[in-house]
Amino acid sequence: MRRIWELVGVALGGLRARKVRTALIMLGPILGVAAIVSAIGINESSKGHLKAVLSDLGTDLIVANAQGSLGGFGSDPRIPEAAAARVTRLPDVESVTGTLQMADIVTLPFEEAEDFYRAFPVPVIATGLNLPETLEVVLASGRFLNDFDVSTAARVVVIGRDLADEYGYLRGEARTIQLNGIDYGVVGVLDYVLLEPSMDSAVFLTFANAEEDLGLDSRDPSRLYIRAPTNTKLVAQEVPTVISLGGPDGANTSVPTDLLDAQSQVDENLNNLTKMMGGLALIVGGVGIANVMSISVIQRSTEIGIRRALGHSRGTIAVQFLLEALVVGVLGGILGAAAGAGVVWLTAELRGYVMVLSVVGLVGWAMLSVAVAVVAGLYPPRAPRDPSSGLEAPNP
Repeated sequence: MRRIWELVGVALGGLRARKVRTALIMLGPILGVAAIVSAIGINESSKGHLKAVLSDLGTDLIVANAQGSLGGFGSDPRIPEAAAARVTRLPDVESVTGTLQMADIVTLPFEEAEDFYRAFPVPVIATGLNLPETLEVVLASGRFLNDFDVSTAARVVVIGRDLADEYGYLRGEARTIQLNGIDYGVVGVLDYVLLEPSMDSAVFLTFANAEEDLGLDSRDPSRLYIRAPTNTKLVAQEVPTVISLGGPDGANTSVPTDLLDAQSQVDENLNNLTKMMGGLALIVGGVGIANVMSISVIQRSTEIGIRRALGHSRGTIAVQFLLEALVVGVLGGILGAAAGAGVVWLTAELRGYVMVLSVVGLVGWAMLSVAVAVVAGLYPPRAPRDPSSGLEAPNP
């Protein structure tokens, strides 16, 4: 045992005596392990964040977008209002809301800002009255549009949370904005919509107002949000047929869980690619260790000759070089794992994720670095050397 510790001390002394060389050969394992750990950790953290977002949205929401076949030549695709009504009568459907984002509408919080908002228009969305219920989004303040607004032709709107902040809107404040020069009163602020971030900067009004004041030609929406608490995927398959009445599909549908499945497949492919690249970096690092160790054997032939003269066997000297490679692998694996974990932590902090990192994975990739280094360390003692080195391979 004492001989082993002596060899460990000699190996550490050899590495300390050649600090630059040691740092360079350690770079391969560090980069390889860091690349693998950081990529997998960031991927798992982002996947966890996506799952949390979809959980907040609910997995029973269906989004149906109109296809061009229903809109007619040269017009935007729309879903006929009657077809949207048919969707509401499907079994398992709890609520349906249609929306239509309008174009070429100038929205002004005040007249002095006209030039800016003409250059950077605000989204204006005609919507059904139950949008918050269907999307399961609350009002940050005030109320949403209702039947009374429609029956009285009240010129009122609801604005998104980001737009309210941009306008400097205060809770409960009596405020008006202009849509194409017509004043509308702001009656509520819709809280953040995770599914549709663009809604956070939008203005919402009724289809009736859009038709009366803004020249909307019909109340046909371009998108339906459908809440189906049971048999969600079955309903998603039925919706296109119900909309088109058995003809060519007039809408395509998606479910948030489909996004997660697609993201998981992309993540899996990315993980495999990252592992391959990290593994390649480890192999390159191993080759570098083997080459440097081989050169080291030649450069230290005098030292090896002296040790042989003092009675050290070829096996003992070979173990010394193997221990040097082992130390490089251990330190490289630890530093690489720490660097990778640091990258994951920093990314999670910047993006607002919850950091997800497997301790078992950290240890496993660090051990792989050690294994590569040990295999690389076995090469120099087995390769043919100058006879003066004391490590020459016997002639066959």
